[in-house]
Amino acid sequence: MTHKPFSQSCENNKDPILQVIGSVFCQPITVWEIGSGTGQHACYFAEHLPHIEWQPTDRAENIPGIGLWQKDARAPNLKPALTLDVTDVVWPCSAIDALFTANTLHIMSWEEVQLCFDRLADYLSPNALVCIYGPFNYNGGYTSDSNARFDLWLKSQNPLSGIRHFEDIVSLATNKGLSLLNDIAMPANNRLLVFQNA
Repeated sequence: MTHKPFSQSCENNKDPILQVIGSVFCQPITVWEIGSGTGQHACYFAEHLPHIEWQPTDRAENIPGIGLWQKDARAPNLKPALTLDVTDVVWPCSAIDALFTANTLHIMSWEEVQLCFDRLADYLSPNALVCIYGPFNYNGGYTSDSNARFDLWLKSQNPLSGIRHFEDIVSLATNKGLSLLNDIAMPANNRLLVFQNA
């Protein structure tokens, strides 16, 4: 019997994130989630935001685990997870009207982060809303000792990983036609950045 994957951080942050994205994604829309991980967020948000179609995506190796969560979810607005790697030249969609991603930019290499924004420029619809959750550095430094320790741990797992600088992400987004609407402080020294496409 295969056990469902579980992330304690997903469990901890799902309610604070829901409070924010519920007010951002307030119209009926399909939200694409990049890096759905275990699938916990996808199931929880779909259940609590019934006006939204939620589209989970992740790399191929994570799709079976997401499927196990989906099987137990009572959310008809939750779509089957699709395989998506941000480095893929072609994404499994024609357009993205809204996007959510949590704790992904510090896992990707900087090159992958840049590629992700390149692809978003190709797929985001006009006025599309983008929510990015995770830890960020500000003014070239860590916002907490715990983030500094987390960054060291990330780099020990993969030298190309690491907490990204808020200013670098905003610059990257702005160059692709996205405007920063909000930068919201979240629990555990995380932030939720809200962008809108031109």
